[in-house]
Amino acid sequence: MNQNKWLVIPTPRPAARIILLCFPFAGGSSHSFRGWAPILPPSVELRAVELPGHGTRLSEPLAEDIHELIEPIARGIASSLDKPFAIFGHSMGALLGFEVALYLQNKLNKRAEHLFVSGHGAPGTPRHEPEIHHLPKPQFLAKIKEYNGTPKEALENKELMDLMFPILKADFKICETYAHKNSGLLNTPLTALGGIQDPSTPREDLEKWRSFTTQSFNIRLFPGDHFYLLQQKVNLLKAILTDISSHFNLANT
Repeated sequence: MNQNKWLVIPTPRPAARIILLCFPFAGGSSHSFRGWAPILPPSVELRAVELPGHGTRLSEPLAEDIHELIEPIARGIASSLDKPFAIFGHSMGALLGFEVALYLQNKLNKRAEHLFVSGHGAPGTPRHEPEIHHLPKPQFLAKIKEYNGTPKEALENKELMDLMFPILKADFKICETYAHKNSGLLNTPLTALGGIQDPSTPREDLEKWRSFTTQSFNIRLFPGDHFYLLQQKVNLLKAILTDISSHFNLANT
């Protein structure tokens, strides 16, 4: 049984050869990856990062600064990274995944086999949209609707939105106030992923991730907007498996 508060393992696979460590987008939780494990081969065990104030840790205080989270996450999961691992993160999760990968490499001597950053430009890339974390609740939620990542029935559920509002607000503050502190380069192959119709993350913003790794770099684009991964789950996971199979023969094993 998993006793690590930072990790949720939907489908434990003790014989897996590699861990896919997943970081959620703003407002997301480990639950956001619940449909991924059945698609992955037995050789890959999905472990989803659970942030304070989210999912199974709903009663804990929320963080509002990414630098409050990097060291606690990295040190909290390090002992559980008992086999080779790759990292995936979408949007806010891309920033967290990148920063945690750097910390693990530089401070704890644990190097990811591959980093997948999705739906977010590289550190230092100017934003294409105005900040919203400071907006009053009605205007803030109206902007959230435009991202197409929250089901209509959820947006119309007042009780659910009352619960989600502080979580989303804190997470957007993390993203909108994020500033990368120069900590060297990753020594890890990096793939940047995005939706072709995502105005918040054009290809040129994904291209800038190239300068953050000393290893190979690739861009993969999928039909869809910022939340392309909800409709392109199978194709996205195929792409991830293709890239990590360059390190391991994972097909059907």
